[in-house]
Amino acid sequence: MAKVTTLEEIGELVHDGMTIMVGGFMGTGAPDALVGILMDRDIKDITLISSDTALVDTGVGPLVLGRRLKKVIASHIGTNPETGRQMLAGELAVELVPQGTLAERVRAGGAGLGGILTPTGTGTMVADNKQTLTIEGREFLVELPLRADVALLKAHKADKSGNLVYRNSARNFNPLMALAADLVIVQVDEIVETGELDPNIVVTPGVLVDKIICYKESE
Repeated sequence: MAKVTTLEEIGELVHDGMTIMVGGFMGTGAPDALVGILMDRDIKDITLISSDTALVDTGVGPLVLGRRLKKVIASHIGTNPETGRQMLAGELAVELVPQGTLAERVRAGGAGLGGILTPTGTGTMVADNKQTLTIEGREFLVELPLRADVALLKAHKADKSGNLVYRNSARNFNPLMALAADLVIVQVDEIVETGELDPNIVVTPGVLVDKIICYKESE
C-alpha cells in the first residue's frame, strides 16, 4: 500500500469525535500541517492526548482556541491560558497526568498491557477514584493504558516504506505515540527512497506508519 499521500486524502481520514494523539512538546515536534487539517475541516468533539496544549498559536493550541476539543489528556496546560479558561468555565474536560505517567500509559497502550503501576500521585488528588495496590509495603496507583483512533506525528525524514528519523528534541512523544494508535499519520520534512536511510538511525519502523505527508511538497 502506498504510504505517501496528500493533505486532501488525510482530511478524509479524520472525523468528529475521534480520540487523537498529537506528538510534540510545547509545539516542538508537533505536526502543524496535520493540526491545520483538523482546523480546516472543522473536526470537533476531539479527545486530545498530548504532552501539553502548547501556546495559543503553536502546536495543538489552535485546536483549543478553536473549541475543537471536548477533552484533553495532558501533563500540563499552564502555558496556554485558553485551556485553563475553558476548563474553569466547564467548557472543556481536562485530565492532568504527570508527564512520566502519561508516557508510560501511552507505552502500555502500544504494548497491549492492561496498565502500569506507579507511586507518582499516591496520597494526592491524582489518586482519586483510582485503584491502588500495595507491593512490599509500598503503595502504587494502577494507571490505565492510553490508545487513540489516530496519531498525528512529526518526524524529520521518512523513506517511502514509512521508516522514520527524528531530529533532536523534536523526537519527544512521537515514537511512543506511533505504537498506540489505530491509524498513524506522519508529517515529515523530506521523503527519500526506501533503502536510503541508514537503518541504525531509524527510530520508528515503517510497519507502524500508515500515511506520510511531506509538508514542504504540499505548500
